[in-house]
Amino acid sequence: MRIASFNINGVKARMPRLLEWLDETKPDVACLQEIKSSDETFPGDAFHEVGYRAIWHGQKGFNGVAILQRGEEPPHEVLRGLPGDDEDTHSRYIEADVNGVRVVCIYLPNGNPVPGPKFDYKLGWMKRLRTRMAELLAAEIPAVVIGDYNVIPEDKDVWSPKAMASDALMQPESRDAYFRLLGDGWTDAIDLHHPRGGMWTFWDYQAGAWQRDHGFRIDHALLSPALADRLISCGIDKEYRGREKASDHVPVWIEVRD
Repeated sequence: MRIASFNINGVKARMPRLLEWLDETKPDVACLQEIKSSDETFPGDAFHEVGYRAIWHGQKGFNGVAILQRGEEPPHEVLRGLPGDDEDTHSRYIEADVNGVRVVCIYLPNGNPVPGPKFDYKLGWMKRLRTRMAELLAAEIPAVVIGDYNVIPEDKDVWSPKAMASDALMQPESRDAYFRLLGDGWTDAIDLHHPRGGMWTFWDYQAGAWQRDHGFRIDHALLSPALADRLISCGIDKEYRGREKASDHVPVWIEVRD
């Protein structure tokens, strides 16, 4: 079973690249972030035409997450929106059961500029996420929390720690919140299989970042113990960043035994 994540940076703008990726890699589950589409305008029918059923949590022009399942059965939605703050209107979280695996698709807040209310919101969101992930651990079910975490975990995960030192993605508080998740018992799949780093998932559109390989890793797949035991392989689909009108992120994927 292949479960993948792709921050698509606008589902309508990237639809040719997205359909291309689905056709060429055929993930069983595809989690999308930054769909930037309202619930009413999300192109669910287009995915159905190529063999996927979808659920989504949209927001016009911003944010938005979706889970696609290959076949005629849609994902079984469990939760829409991250609990813990009734005033949070951002569409950043959706959770579903797919073939016996709890799949959580997240788009964690960026947090810039630092300091400021956006960074405070990021840290608060991560605290709420940890609470929900602790509930999943307590349930002892195979689960993956996958998506754009907007956290560079370690210096080995960025082309230049100095260049990103003041960014919200690399602040000690952001990293501490991320490593608290690992300390709770979650496994960072990419880091487990590629411990030396250098596995970028994002290259900015500015300053020739892609051409100069000035990237960093912010898209992650965290596995519960019950799923980590079934992990076969994982990786990134780097080549898709070099295609015409590409997203600034690349897909991250895991393969687990059924």
